[in-house]
Amino acid sequence: MAVKAEKLGTVVSDKMQKSVVVAVERQVRHGLYGKTEKKTSTFLAHDEEGVAKIGDQVLIVETRPLSRRKRWAVLRVVRKALQV
Repeated sequence: MAVKAEKLGTVVSDKMQKSVVVAVERQVRHGLYGKTEKKTSTFLAHDEEGVAKIGDQVLIVETRPLSRRKRWAVLRVVRKALQV
C-alpha cells in the first residue's frame, strides 16, 4: 500500500464551501549563491466539516482528484489561530 504524502501549512482562505487554501512554506538553497530562501506553495484542500479557519495550522494529506485543482484533504487542525 502506497504511503500518502502529508504537508503542514497555514490556512490563508476559507471563503469556499468545503474547501480551504493552504500555504506551505519550504526552504531551498539558491543554485548559484547557496543562500537559503523561503518559497511558498498554495494548495486547495477539501475540508468536509469546515473546521479549518484562517490562520489555523493544518495537516493536509494527498487524495484522489476531487476537482480540477483540489487534490488534498485536511487531515486535522494542528494548532488553532490566535484570537485577537
